[in-house]
Amino acid sequence: MTLRQHCTLTPMTVRVFVLSRRQLPTRLWIRSATSMSVCPVLSVQPTRALVDEKFKIAVRNLQPRQEVTLHSLHQSEAKDYWEAFGHYTSDENGTVSVTEDASTGGTYTGVEPMGLLWSMRPIPGSRQGLRLRKRDVMSPMVVNISIFSGHMTQGFSEKDALATVVTERWYLAPGVQRVDVRERGVKGKLFIPPGPGPFPAVLDMWGGGGGLVEYRAALLASHGFVTMALGYLSAEDKRTPTLETEYFDIAYHILQSHPQVCPDRVAALGLSFGTTITLTMAAYSKTAQACLSSLLLLSPRCCVCISGIHVYPFSKPQKSLFEVLEYMKRTLLKARIDENNHVIWRDAVLPIPTEQDTKVDVARIKCPLMIVVGQDDQNWATVESTEDIQQMMERSGNGHLLTVLSYPGAGHLIEPPYTPHVRFSNFTTQGRQKVLMLWGGQTKPHADAQEDSWNKILLFLHTHLHQDTPPAARL
Repeated sequence: MTLRQHCTLTPMTVRVFVLSRRQLPTRLWIRSATSMSVCPVLSVQPTRALVDEKFKIAVRNLQPRQEVTLHSLHQSEAKDYWEAFGHYTSDENGTVSVTEDASTGGTYTGVEPMGLLWSMRPIPGSRQGLRLRKRDVMSPMVVNISIFSGHMTQGFSEKDALATVVTERWYLAPGVQRVDVRERGVKGKLFIPPGPGPFPAVLDMWGGGGGLVEYRAALLASHGFVTMALGYLSAEDKRTPTLETEYFDIAYHILQSHPQVCPDRVAALGLSFGTTITLTMAAYSKTAQACLSSLLLLSPRCCVCISGIHVYPFSKPQKSLFEVLEYMKRTLLKARIDENNHVIWRDAVLPIPTEQDTKVDVARIKCPLMIVVGQDDQNWATVESTEDIQQMMERSGNGHLLTVLSYPGAGHLIEPPYTPHVRFSNFTTQGRQKVLMLWGGQTKPHADAQEDSWNKILLFLHTHLHQDTPPAARL
């Protein structure tokens, strides 16, 4: 479901800066003693789209074999500027097509239609350790696409662009409802697709950074899933031993019992620490009747786990989140600091323990499970954990339920496609210490992993949440 299917687009917003004859280099405006060339025309289609939707960028009316730089610029909600740029040379007709032509330099090279997004980085002189994340999903990510004469690498703010197009990248499609959830102690945001429903649903959980993160849930709802972004690990959660595993059961029940949700078609999706919770829900699911006096089943129809592990003892339902965090603090004594003063956490759980009571008992999982792994993850030992999960499930006879997507050169923060890659960023630990956390990954392979995994996650969810086969028949 794309943004264009939801609305009638307004005419493309284009800002074209027409330079005077005095400002133009001679080679741009003189054709003969009596004629002058027209200005370059920059086209971006569509100018308004969902963040996971590709756009096409083309330039016309250039001189043959003219060197130009295409540049993207975005000001984040924190008022920091991010940019990307590629070097192109027009063909004999004076045109450039980013979909077909290769960038020979800049923040990306090669034929990369979306390189102006995924290779974005903070402009020179920015604060250290930035990470680009959308806070307000009710507003778009505005990106200015511009064309400059010559092959530039810096000083874009000091020169006039030949043309600029203003684009909008949305996480939330028109018609998607955003509803605040404050029920039975649960904190979250519910996103409901337009239409009568009922719809399949996803419980969306982020990682140890805490807080309520909405943008992936908004995007999932834009693809037809009622999605609850679940808040947990707030400052209060980290200080007091109050958050039990029942919190996540209640959240699942709230989502499952919503009138717009098909109660037997609910999935759980987690990233990083959210993976441990997702695996726990899949392995130790129980009837809600036991704790909530309801006939609904607290058993996900399928699960997606991104960049997570199965080791921390939250796998045992009697453990509180507070106890898990205290355990994590002790294991993090094994963290390393590299030569750039970046913190590497992946050694905290290595070697993967052999004691069964220290891990989620994935042998109990009875639903399809997808695990997404970056092979250069420097935050958690996701590669080793996934290998152990595979072995445990194969030995128990439920290995056929497991799908693993493993990406060379990808790091920990595998997000929706075209999200700029950051190898490290600022992070506040459970002990409230601010550090530069090393996530890992290289920009190009990480970007490829985000695009490929997102498409396969959507297909996985559609396959298992829309099919008519009851959960018990999939064993």
